Amino acid sequence: MSAISPSLSPAAAIFGVSPRQAHVLAGLDALARAVPQAVILEGGSAEERAAVGLYFTARLNCKSAVPPCGTCTACLQILENVFLDFQYFDGGSESIKVDAMREVRVLVGEPPRGSGKRVILLAEAQGLTEEAANALLKAMEEPRPGNVFVLLAPQRERLFPTLVSRSFVMTLAWPDTAEPAAGGGEDDPWPLLDGLHAFWRTGRGWFTAAKGRPTRTCAERVLTELSRELAGFLAGRENTELGALLGACYDPDVARRLDLLLAESQEALILAVNPAVVLDRLATRAYLWLRR
Repeated sequence: MSAISPSLSPAAAIFGVSPRQAHVLAGLDALARAVPQAVILEGGSAEERAAVGLYFTARLNCKSAVPPCGTCTACLQILENVFLDFQYFDGGSESIKVDAMREVRVLVGEPPRGSGKRVILLAEAQGLTEEAANALLKAMEEPRPGNVFVLLAPQRERLFPTLVSRSFVMTLAWPDTAEPAAGGGEDDPWPLLDGLHAFWRTGRGWFTAAKGRPTRTCAERVLTELSRELAGFLAGRENTELGALLGACYDPDVARRLDLLLAESQEALILAVNPAVVLDRLATRAYLWLRR
């Protein structure tokens, strides 16, 4: 196990929280004292969001003097996903269906079984189908006290606006995909990012380059980095490759369409579409928009 950062508690390390995300824990501790009905954790990697989500769930249910302790029965059951007041859904493995959210709606009509909070945690909540999102919204409108919804997503823009409007949003540190992965490897997104940026600038090279067969993890990292570049542009910064391209584009609607395209690409990966096909579609559609 790697050394624990001085700013990261041993309990946080037990839940797998990355030292890069230590800054959000104080905010979550404060939030736990007056917990809102719904919380969105955006940013970070999927693994980092899940770890912080587990930490927050334990923070709401651990009875130690300085919660969470990471070693009591409640903490251990949450880590093992067998805690009675914890429901975990993963939109990263498959889309989250409406039937599951209808069951959640019934469940949150009841008080928690224990003395803490019942947490409904939706990892990669951008994997909600439209019908499931609508059912979740109804569940969020009429829960009994003691029920808390925690939604994890790369960006709040990937979620339905009605869900975002009802939630308190906290942002984790973005994954550092802007630098090549140490030692390269099949999951290193940088060669593909370089290829996409070059193709969007020149219209050449993408289909003739030896892209190989990108892994799903690599494609997800490409989408994450492009989402970060897009978020920077929307915040007024053009200091990235994509930001500069969008800044030179005459059509102000391209950024919105690109955000939707990135969300569609993420959904396609969730549904196990070939990552190379997903990236080819992203490359060609964005090129047609950016060249106008």
